[in-house]
Amino acid sequence: MGLLDGKVAVVTGGGTGIGRAVSIGLAAAGAAVVVNDYGVGVDGRDPSSEPANEVVATIRKAGGRAVASPESVATMAGGRNVVSLALKEFGDLHVLVCCAGILRERMIFNMSEEEWDAVIAVHLKGHFTVMQPATAHMREKKAGCIIGFTSTAGLEGSPGQPNYSAAKEGIVGLVRSTALAMAKYGVRCNAISPTADTRMTQRLPGERRGAATATPPEAIAPVVAFLASDRAAHITGQVIGVRGEEVTVFSHPAPLR
Repeated sequence: MGLLDGKVAVVTGGGTGIGRAVSIGLAAAGAAVVVNDYGVGVDGRDPSSEPANEVVATIRKAGGRAVASPESVATMAGGRNVVSLALKEFGDLHVLVCCAGILRERMIFNMSEEEWDAVIAVHLKGHFTVMQPATAHMREKKAGCIIGFTSTAGLEGSPGQPNYSAAKEGIVGLVRSTALAMAKYGVRCNAISPTADTRMTQRLPGERRGAATATPPEAIAPVVAFLASDRAAHITGQVIGVRGEEVTVFSHPAPLR
């Protein structure tokens, strides 16, 4: 018996990196998975349906259930279509995992409005566009789990990524707000701050890349599966760090003095 038998999950950004590992991991745990991926490069350009299709084929080959969604979650229509596909194909939605993201790195004094808007749209708005219809459904069902993805770039700051850092810290606020709002409906909402070897971290400077590449994306998937399961029914409004075999709970901001 799988940890997520009978559950339906949506994974945005599910075609590459951490999202790919999460999609495959949730399916292996028994969930039916909507693999959403716009299929763009790290910079958000040149969309393709291939990444999502490849992951779906991998899941089905292993005996799992999955469908591909090539929608962009940077738009409300795209986000709604992803959730609608889950309901149409599998009849329900129990788990939403938001991994979709792009990078447009630049120091703040050189950053263009387009570079700012593009990253905010995919990361921060891209959480909202799927969370809004997902929470509406979960509120009716009085059950569900949402997992966002933040980053140490947001929690601690990152000098060449003001857009990404702002989006990732914004996701923490969105997750905590949603956890408070949805608690009375039995819906949980948490965020994961991962450290993993992906095409994003491979762009980091050498010393920072070394720490990240010690962890494969597959190491994040079991934590997502646990948080998505009924075993984690007591966990909401938290930021969970995952690095290698270490899982941490971040503190909530509080006055120091």
